Amino acid sequence: MRIWLTAASFVLAAAAAAFAQFDFFRGDGFYGPRFPPAMRTDRAFSFCRILYTSVRREPAGGGWRTDYPYGEINLMIRLSELTKTPVPFEGERQPAHYVVRLTSDALFDCPFTMASDVGTIGLSQAEAAQLRLYLLKGGFLWVDDFWGTRAWEQWSREIAKVLPPTEYPIEDVPLDDPIFSSQFVVTEIPQITNIGFWRRSGGRETSERGADSREAHFRAIRDDHGRIMVAMTHNTDVADSWEREGEDPGFFYQFSPDGYALGINVLLYAMTH
Repeated sequence: MRIWLTAASFVLAAAAAAFAQFDFFRGDGFYGPRFPPAMRTDRAFSFCRILYTSVRREPAGGGWRTDYPYGEINLMIRLSELTKTPVPFEGERQPAHYVVRLTSDALFDCPFTMASDVGTIGLSQAEAAQLRLYLLKGGFLWVDDFWGTRAWEQWSREIAKVLPPTEYPIEDVPLDDPIFSSQFVVTEIPQITNIGFWRRSGGRETSERGADSREAHFRAIRDDHGRIMVAMTHNTDVADSWEREGEDPGFFYQFSPDGYALGINVLLYAMTH
């Protein structure tokens, strides 16, 4: 508890300073993909976001661009501040982060990948085959920010092309799993809404699809040794607590400490299992 309180206080203080000093913490707008260089010169940790094709739309969704790029920028900054993980920076407070296609060989240089709004994703046969190979070789995928039954059905159909549920079932991860205590002790799955919905509800509502998304879930697919290969945060937008951390103090205090605790735990688990 002492470790958690100290670290949480550090996050609060750091983000308060960032809110006052740095414009790049804003998450509005759209940005083109930043692909990795042909030859990576560093072997430090970098965040890779999956570029995919959307085959349907979700309210307030942005396809693969959802939460990009300030979700990863802010999370990597906090990772560098709260852990000893080496994070490469390209200029002042600009951590290296990349967008990768599933059919690209650059995927295999990514120890950790993330995709948002996956209730809209569509995978080709080639993409599914390459993603399966990546995961079975030790890769890690975290999907986040998809809400309600229809989005879940779309995602579960597509990931079944990669890892058939008869071989690799989806499970709800219990709170005593090591992923919830890699550094911080997470005692519940936080339901984090996007900042626009939060503002429209006056900060009182967090379920973006009403009764159809009332409960936040942390689900996973494991390999034959029990290692989590795919983490799924459904009915919650964890990355918005990173992306939008500097835009509204009320939003930050309500969501960002829990969002960063879970985010850093997942990153550390991915890099050590």
